[in-house]
Amino acid sequence: MLTITRKLEFDAGHRIPDHKSQCRNLHGHRYTLEITLTGNIIDVEGNSDNGMIMDFSDIKALAKEHLVDVWDHAFIVYEKDAAVRDFLATLPNHKTVVIDRIPTVENLAHVAFAILKAAYKDRYGTGLHLHKLVLHETPNCWAEITDGV
Repeated sequence: MLTITRKLEFDAGHRIPDHKSQCRNLHGHRYTLEITLTGNIIDVEGNSDNGMIMDFSDIKALAKEHLVDVWDHAFIVYEKDAAVRDFLATLPNHKTVVIDRIPTVENLAHVAFAILKAAYKDRYGTGLHLHKLVLHETPNCWAEITDGV
């Protein structure tokens, strides 16, 4: 299987409300996102993408549109974390992203995978799809999710 991977970074805040350590406090990370795609190589003479699974600039553009620009410099909050949601609502024009689960790196990877899987799915009729997503919360801690196909 041939794959290609594009790495992007973004900054976001979160908290793990019930965590036993410092992670229960409001804090942020410099996240690193690795997007791995697979599919057939495009074989169309004269096409800008000829010889590629997908142009790396297109991978970046789609990731930014659907995820990175949405989450970058936002506070990602669990929908049931009322204390933080209420606080953030008092800040005018605050960039808040509400998700349906606690924003651990595992859950964020799961949400990101679902968003990007739809964004890349078979864009060229070549079987293109998101194969794996790696989300680094710190240089030493990350979650990986792989397509079950």
